[in-house]
Amino acid sequence: MNAAPVVTGAPVAPGRGTAELCAVADLSDGANELLASSGGNPPPRAFIMSLVERELFADAVRFIAHALPRREAVWWAWVCARKSAGAAPAPGVSAALEATERWIIQPTEDNRRAAMRCAEAVTFGTPAGAAALSAFLTGGSLAPPSSSAVPPGEFMTAKAVSGSVTLAAVMTEPQRAAEKFHEFVMLGLEVAGRTKLWAA
Repeated sequence: MNAAPVVTGAPVAPGRGTAELCAVADLSDGANELLASSGGNPPPRAFIMSLVERELFADAVRFIAHALPRREAVWWAWVCARKSAGAAPAPGVSAALEATERWIIQPTEDNRRAAMRCAEAVTFGTPAGAAALSAFLTGGSLAPPSSSAVPPGEFMTAKAVSGSVTLAAVMTEPQRAAEKFHEFVMLGLEVAGRTKLWAA
C-alpha cells in the first residue's frame, strides 16, 4: 500500500482545541499539569512536542489519536503495528494486518466486519488486533448485521488506535520503547500534516 494515507475529510474532533482534546483523550496528570503550565490551550503541535520532550509518549499518542480523522488514525495504527510485527509475523497477526489494510484501501462494510473477525482471532491485546479493532469501530454498527444498529461512540476508534500504537511501542524490545514511541509520534504528526489538521 502507498505510504501516504488518503485524505478522507474532517477530523473526528473538528473545532476542538488542545484543551478539549486533552479532556476527551483522558491524559495523565503529568500531561494535564503541562497543559495548565502552557497557558491552558497551547497550539496542538507545540503541546505534543512538549509531551515528547518530557517523555510523556503515551499521552502524545492518545492526543494525536483523538485528533486525527478516523481513517487516517487507523492507517497510523496499522503502520505502527506492521513495524512491530517484524519481517515474519505469526499467521493471525498477518491476517489482522491484511484485513486492516483492506479496510483502509476500501472502507466497505464487509471489510470493516472482516477486520473485526481478525481482531478477535489475534486478540485486542496485540498491536495488530487493536489496529483491526480500530477499523471496525469507525462506523456502522457494533451489533451483528441481523440486529438493531448500535453505533460506536465518537472516540472508540481513537481509543483502539492509541492502544495499538502504544502496544506497538512496548510489546517487543521494551528497552527501545522510548525510541519507538518517538518514531511513532513523529509519524502521527506527519499524518496530521498531510491531512492539514493543524496550521503549520
